[in-house]
Amino acid sequence: MSDDTTVHDSSGNVFADLGIENAEEYLAKSELAAVILRIIQRRRLTQAEAGKLLGLRQPKVSDLLRGRLDGFSTDRLLRFITLLGYDVQIRLSKAPAHTQGHMEVMGG
Repeated sequence: MSDDTTVHDSSGNVFADLGIENAEEYLAKSELAAVILRIIQRRRLTQAEAGKLLGLRQPKVSDLLRGRLDGFSTDRLLRFITLLGYDVQIRLSKAPAHTQGHMEVMGG
């Protein structure tokens, strides 16, 4: 039995690796959603309790926590983090010469 599996190195962004447009934005949104999930888990909130804090119905909280992020803007995800009691800091830095900048989510 032969194994014809081809392995490719990752760029670090699965969305870019899949050729998805706006890959950086998708990656940032997924990282923000992961931060929200960790905060909710740490606080041991039910989806209903989280929904009350975030102003969402429980099914939308479920979507958010499962990574179904259509309908959730980056701005909205950042607002959810503040509603959960965390500060958000945005830091800008110059990208290396001749390269496009990227987004990165840290903390949580």
